Amino acid sequence: MIESQAVHDGESVGMVGVKSLLAQIAPQPDAVADTMVTGVAFRADEVCEGDVFFCVRGKVHDGHGFADAALARGAAALVVERELLGLQIPQYVVPDTRLALGYAAAEFWGRPSESMQVFGVTGTNGKTTTTYVLDSILRAAGHTTGIIGTVETRIGNERVPATRTTPESSEVQALLARMRDAGVTAVSMEVSSHAIDLHRVDAVAFAAVGFTNLTQDHLDYHETISQYAAVKKRLFTDFSVSARVIDTDDEFGAGMAKEFTDAITVGRRDGVTVRASEESPSPDGTCFILVTGAEQMPVRLPLSGGYNVNNALMAAGCALSSGIPLTTVVAGLEAAPQVPGRLERIDEGQRFAVLVDYAHTPDSLDKASAAVKRITSGRTIVVFGCGGDRDPSKRPLMAAAAARHADLAIITSDNPRSEDPASIISQIEPGLAGTAASYEIVLDRQRAILRALELAQPGDSVLIAGKGHENYQIFADKTIHFDDREVAREGLRSRC
Repeated sequence: MIESQAVHDGESVGMVGVKSLLAQIAPQPDAVADTMVTGVAFRADEVCEGDVFFCVRGKVHDGHGFADAALARGAAALVVERELLGLQIPQYVVPDTRLALGYAAAEFWGRPSESMQVFGVTGTNGKTTTTYVLDSILRAAGHTTGIIGTVETRIGNERVPATRTTPESSEVQALLARMRDAGVTAVSMEVSSHAIDLHRVDAVAFAAVGFTNLTQDHLDYHETISQYAAVKKRLFTDFSVSARVIDTDDEFGAGMAKEFTDAITVGRRDGVTVRASEESPSPDGTCFILVTGAEQMPVRLPLSGGYNVNNALMAAGCALSSGIPLTTVVAGLEAAPQVPGRLERIDEGQRFAVLVDYAHTPDSLDKASAAVKRITSGRTIVVFGCGGDRDPSKRPLMAAAAARHADLAIITSDNPRSEDPASIISQIEPGLAGTAASYEIVLDRQRAILRALELAQPGDSVLIAGKGHENYQIFADKTIHFDDREVAREGLRSRC
């Protein structure tokens, strides 16, 4: 549990009334007595003495069933969707405990997002890189910054491991409060579709929100691409947002931009607000001209891949929306860091390129392998797999994406979870039928990576896709330490 100093109405307090926490989203009748509490919790095993416990319903577990456990740990009150009989504890009934949790936590922590600029980035791909690039720009502008995302949470220069792309709503508010208390003035935050749908960011006030792209992913959760798209769009319609930034190189983004006449548009099309022209890719990055209105400046972006130009444009659009001048934006772009697991180069002195990327959707694998192919004089070798217990319909599409650019594809295991790895691969393989790419199947991921390194010759490139920054592999009965980057380094050292 993330700790910070609770603030209510701008002043530090030891206790807050539950009715005041619920006032904005679920006002309680005057006849209902108030209860003073010292914290907000939604996991029974994290309840501290004096907390109010929110009984949140999930897909698997219902928090109402853990009320006894919360009471045993010292909960002072419950927020429920239905009154629970036989419990000697104050209960506050609301229509949706998950929705109420975020607003209550925001109130408990003194509405921290109102004390800083929070930039939210959503989209299937590019969220992580965009937030890192935006963070670089914000630092160039003199901000003390924070990041909330897939790879890590960062509070100034303090790094905290990430548990999910966007934490639960009470954790988001506690994090923002901790950032505020540490002097953070601007936050770059990834906003997943799950976070939007599950009300994790409802109580966040955004200085700007950005949309990168929409491609097939998470259909195990959203069921259809149209439902997935509708959830993404809600970040632009249902939240407290001061500016909207939309990449119109994406088809869905182009359609959405027509609905928001005040949107800042980015991309390569004529007429967008922030545009890239005269792109020149290289193995170490991309040069281009950044154009906005009558202003234009050359940029040397130290990130490879045309899609990273889109990510840079999105970051630039968000920064420009807050009044940061173009010269500072360019300085931040040119100082952008290597993003962990995003076309991350692994160099042990070998005469071929090895890159590790998080690409785990058909579109992201297509773009990553195309970017690698474009800067490779020899063969492009792609190692990839698909996660278990996730949308199976994208498995052959992943293979087809790899085949479009790879001279050799090595199909292997990703995070099989509860599924049989061999069965997953059997669903991937049909996507390679009828393509020009040759391929091998190496079930064990470590062996697959070592096989790719063994086959690589001077001038070739090896792209290891799917896990990126992750340092684990999930099986049905265990989770083991596994980092593609470590395996590649060790393999290269052994080869040399």
